[in-house]
Amino acid sequence: MSGRSQQEGLEELTLLGNQNVKYSFDYAPEVLEAVDNLHTNRDYFVKFNCPEFTSLCPITSQPDFATMYISYIPDKKIVESKSLKLYLFSFRNHGDFHEDCVNIIMDDLIKLMDPRYIEVWGKFTPRGGISIDPWCNYGRPGTKYEEMAQYRLMNHDLNPETIDNR
Repeated sequence: MSGRSQQEGLEELTLLGNQNVKYSFDYAPEVLEAVDNLHTNRDYFVKFNCPEFTSLCPITSQPDFATMYISYIPDKKIVESKSLKLYLFSFRNHGDFHEDCVNIIMDDLIKLMDPRYIEVWGKFTPRGGISIDPWCNYGRPGTKYEEMAQYRLMNHDLNPETIDNR
């Protein structure tokens, strides 16, 4: 394979390579873009780490900082990474609790791609002497991925990763 062609979903992208991108300072799920997955014949994980995620406390408007981890097994679509970056940036002035942010991100990515499996983990830096690290996942109902999601949810903290963002 020599590379992806325009016929393989690239013609729909509006952000990648665009030098006039507007950065949204308010929650903007509409910036997310997807392209065709050319490897639907196999399961594989796509992982994104965003160490500069920010949002606002919905009560105090104080900033919250996190490393956001997104892992998914694609089906027919994959998320385009620049659009994901702009989408995550749009949380900068979004007021929501940590638990809400990870679930909103997961829901928006499910709506965009309909992945076989996805998990989102926010490792937030402490504020007021406590850190909150919400983790959520989803496996397509009625498939082995639903079983995988249940298993990973029950066991996600048995071997916790090193927390290195604080």
